[in-house]
Amino acid sequence: MTVGRLARQLGISTITALLLIGARPSPALAQDAHLHGAPAPRQEQTPDQTRQASALIEAVRQATEPFKDVANAAPDYVLGFGCVSGSDYGAMGLHFINGALIGDGEVDVTRPEILLYEPLPGGKARLTGADYLVLAADWDSKPEHKGPPQLMGQLFHFFESPNRFGLPAFYTLHVWAWKENPNGAFTNWNPNVSCDAFNPPPTPPAR
Repeated sequence: MTVGRLARQLGISTITALLLIGARPSPALAQDAHLHGAPAPRQEQTPDQTRQASALIEAVRQATEPFKDVANAAPDYVLGFGCVSGSDYGAMGLHFINGALIGDGEVDVTRPEILLYEPLPGGKARLTGADYLVLAADWDSKPEHKGPPQLMGQLFHFFESPNRFGLPAFYTLHVWAWKENPNGAFTNWNPNVSCDAFNPPPTPPAR
């Protein structure tokens, strides 16, 4: 996918698309793009909510099973955002983006807009889950959509514009289907995910 095509699908400038693909966002940028503040305290779930959550996680696993080998993500999914990490709340990891799905104004558990990976030493990557993302203007413009999107009972988070990445307002839902998140399977940050293998600290000079 070309940078120009990604820019058109996301409704952003070519310069912003270049930043999304190539930049390594700082913790402040990453936090602003997906979360304003610390993760909310976990709330006790009812038995029905627990069943719904388990069903969603299983559905995401089935949808993303073919992508456990990161080589299978191409050509539909392209790495963007670098490796997103936060100084206090963990990380989101690598985002492989399907621009065509982001631009369709729909959400479908079998077709995630973004695949999430954790970088590993040696240039490898481990699949951790999926991020379902839809631009708010695309979603809200459809009369059959009453209120914010939800996936199998799980409401999406809304992020307004302007934001630090220059994206239009959007709805998003992370599903940590392949990596346990002690803060909850649908929260944005995962303290069990690390970007250390993608952005290793500089090697001290030899004495």
